[in-house]
Amino acid sequence: MNVEIERRRPRRKRILRWVGWSAGALATVAIVGFAWLFWFGGIAISDRTMLWRMLREEGVPPPSAATIAAQLRVPAGYRISLYATNLPSARLMVVTSAGDLLVTQPRGGLVTLLAADRDGDGLPDARRTLYAGLDRPNGIDLAGEFLYIAEATRVFRVRFDAARGAPQGEPQTLVSGLTADGAHWRKTVRIGPDGALYLGQGSTCNVCIEHDARRATMMRFAADGSGGEIFAAGLRNPYGFDWAPWDGALYATENGRDLLGDDLPPDELNKLERGGFYGWPYVHGNGLPDPEFGSRPEAAARIATARAPAFAFRAHNAPLGIRFLKYGSDGGGRRALVALHGSWNRSVPDGYAVVELEFRDDGTIVSRPFLEGFRGAAGLIGRPVDVVEAPDGSIFVSDDYSGSIYRIQPPAVRATRAPAQDAAA
Repeated sequence: MNVEIERRRPRRKRILRWVGWSAGALATVAIVGFAWLFWFGGIAISDRTMLWRMLREEGVPPPSAATIAAQLRVPAGYRISLYATNLPSARLMVVTSAGDLLVTQPRGGLVTLLAADRDGDGLPDARRTLYAGLDRPNGIDLAGEFLYIAEATRVFRVRFDAARGAPQGEPQTLVSGLTADGAHWRKTVRIGPDGALYLGQGSTCNVCIEHDARRATMMRFAADGSGGEIFAAGLRNPYGFDWAPWDGALYATENGRDLLGDDLPPDELNKLERGGFYGWPYVHGNGLPDPEFGSRPEAAARIATARAPAFAFRAHNAPLGIRFLKYGSDGGGRRALVALHGSWNRSVPDGYAVVELEFRDDGTIVSRPFLEGFRGAAGLIGRPVDVVEAPDGSIFVSDDYSGSIYRIQPPAVRATRAPAQDAAA
């Protein structure tokens, strides 16, 4: 694979830079340093308790049934329940053809199988550890006879027997030598409708010129890991992505930069096309030049070619997992669900929800609430990460803050939804 590794490092203009820290003593120094800046450095913080827990890699206990009933809201006719707990750092998920749910847990190095609820008690029939001791596994997908997993520095696949819920044989490394320094080390892997392997990689930093040209991009490989290319660039953190079932277009969520105030820049949903450049670090949203990088000598040319987002989320909402709906009473319609992890760098907390996006025939995208209430009388009880849909129309939502999975079951006939909120793109 011929991908140029850029060696330039940006000047450090601000006190705060996201940097990669090694384990042990350096990690402790990092926590203390971040804490000092966040508490005394004049940086807007949404929830200091949440941030402290996040830095220490701690969470909160799962909410009680009473708290769920009092706080969490779903559309009329839907039912939400706590499906599984004790899954620290639960992130991305995939549903097998047997109805089992596979969940990655990067911080624990785990991939866990939650057996389908065949006895109807509202809980997985069993749970098993498929893999332990992995290097921060995050991305996961199933395609054909293979299970694909993205660790921090490599992607591998293994034959998977869905009927038995078990890998078969030895894993085959497809992509190796990925860098995992800095802030956005998690990798997301999906197999596209074209049979190719797509790999999303976030930036090392808040805003900078990357030393590794593969970071802050969407890459595309053959399914066996060969022929790697940068498919799209200028993507600060393209964490979640999926293909629209009606036309095959690829859409990816993107977390915008921090430290520009409560309302700038917007987070984004981008329609990715081969060779496209999507702005970061030179320009954000629909033409907002970056105050640090927007005036560099090369910026004007890059800004001129930058593609605007398909949809703009509110700043710091942190959109992560996205899934286009395919089942349900209306066949899914032209709708997608997006998990909003929620803000940290905002004086007024925002996000912490799942929203439904409707893709209209005129090309506009509108948003409406789907799952709300993670902030309430009981405080912050969760942070959604990913959403997946089962063939019966049930929606699973992962929450890495309480280490839980929620199940949202649809009505027999889909109820009228809340009024749509116009996009701000």
